[in-house]
Amino acid sequence: MNGPTSTLPLPTTFRPVFPGAGPHAQTLLGKLLRRVEGIDLRRERWTTDDGDFVDLDFGPDPDPSRPLVVVLHGLEGNARRGYCVETYLSASRHGMASVGLNFRACSGEPNLKPRAYHSGDTGDLAMVLRRLRERFPARPFLLVGWSLGGNVMLKYLGEHGDGEPTGVVGAAAISVPYDLAAGARRLETSFLGRHLYTRYFVRSLVDKVRAKAHLLEPHVDLETILESMSIRAFDEALTAPLHGFASAEQYYRESSSSVFLERIRVPTLLLHSMDDPFLPSDAVPTASMHSNPFLHPVLTRKGGHVGFVAGSLTRPRFWGEESAIRFLAGVADTD
Repeated sequence: MNGPTSTLPLPTTFRPVFPGAGPHAQTLLGKLLRRVEGIDLRRERWTTDDGDFVDLDFGPDPDPSRPLVVVLHGLEGNARRGYCVETYLSASRHGMASVGLNFRACSGEPNLKPRAYHSGDTGDLAMVLRRLRERFPARPFLLVGWSLGGNVMLKYLGEHGDGEPTGVVGAAAISVPYDLAAGARRLETSFLGRHLYTRYFVRSLVDKVRAKAHLLEPHVDLETILESMSIRAFDEALTAPLHGFASAEQYYRESSSSVFLERIRVPTLLLHSMDDPFLPSDAVPTASMHSNPFLHPVLTRKGGHVGFVAGSLTRPRFWGEESAIRFLAGVADTD
């Protein structure tokens, strides 16, 4: 297992694209300007331990002796979103292959079980890493987690802090909602949180409920779910009861990655903007970040949520992806 080191390549100063330095501009430009093509992806469907499935998107493998980068997407995203594609492309420039995990029901069709995915569900990630280890017995794994996927990744690493997480030698987390309750409150109380971001997410989540209503009806109150107007209301009505939590508050408390940071034992980059509109700055667990020598926090003043768009509007650069992969390539070179 890699120990902490001060020689890893940490990101340089982030300079946001002009115009577009504000938190919402960065968030929206990140979505609009990132490519969703430029790399050939091969999809594999893997049966889960409980008889469901997840889909994985494998990129080209330029050098099987190099580490494999495993990428985890955000809430209601998928492994072919722009930030994932840019991560694969950046990894490829460093001679590394990538694979993206689509969380259950995120690859374009409903999953087979009533349960879904959520911010604290590390079981599918553990299964994927175990099976990747069977396929690649000696290959190091590097993890990149975006937003919700970063929360899942950090929780997994913390859960395995006392032992080697399966093949993982380094990780990078970007725009993570470290405190899920605080993030839900921010989305409920800010104007764009309520009227833009929440509407987008809840509409997508509710559409998925409708697509498998026949599976869910025996387990939850469908009418309440379909009337949800906030992430918290949706989590209270579906996420919590469907996944064994007594309430949304218990789900948030037990799934927030902030409480797992102190137990992480692989070099991990924590890239976060303090103006992230999905998490108030006072909910960023800076003390925990700085107290664990395996963690390498890089907290910027600007960058939005999954933004970090630099360069120009006509020639954008995606500083988050570049910084994460440069850090992980450094971890691989020192392993």
